[in-house]
Amino acid sequence: MEYDAGTPPRWHAHPLGEAALLFEGRPASLLTNRSVVALASALESTPVPGMHSAVPGISSLLVRFDPLATSGARVAEILVRLLERLDLSAEEEGPVVTIPVCYGGAAGPDLQAVAAQTGLSPREVVAAHCAEVYRVLVIGFAPGFPYIGPLQPVLTVPRLPTPRAAVPAGSVALAAGLTGIYPTRLPGGWQVVGRTPLRLFEPHAPRPALLAPGDRVRFEPLPEGVVP
Repeated sequence: MEYDAGTPPRWHAHPLGEAALLFEGRPASLLTNRSVVALASALESTPVPGMHSAVPGISSLLVRFDPLATSGARVAEILVRLLERLDLSAEEEGPVVTIPVCYGGAAGPDLQAVAAQTGLSPREVVAAHCAEVYRVLVIGFAPGFPYIGPLQPVLTVPRLPTPRAAVPAGSVALAAGLTGIYPTRLPGGWQVVGRTPLRLFEPHAPRPALLAPGDRVRFEPLPEGVVP
């Protein structure tokens, strides 16, 4: 993902059968993601007749609609008009959510490997990971799993060559220029550098996921030796 350079994305409408449309912005950048989240919010606050749902991705919006009430072409036309009216400068920025993390050791089994891949020391990896306020780009892969970023280029590392069969809940991991947090025990191939004691997903809570697209996040190291 590119940092926001201020260049407006180009939008493309991809029909997905008769009752869905993928509205995609290119390139995938912070500006594109902000547009997607704002567009989803606009559709939620002002429902459009015939549209059933709008699910934001990192750089795209999946819209489901009733083909007997509207068409993909009509939906795309409405989305373009909404985009023209969006004022991203007025986008609300909520409080920063602090995520405490125990880095390294059993909580972060890949921290040493990430340090070797980036040319940093483990302490420098932690310092770089905690140095920025990030954006929650999308919730995906599993309920409550946040894709957060983008990371500084120096922290860009690949996924593991062989995914783990089980990654503990709360694991904080890096892959492909992003950082994520495993909400429950799941299989996964991201490189795990730490673990947080926070619960990312409570299925019976009024707001099941701790984080939502557009939220801001900062990571904070727990005292050394504290493993949640």
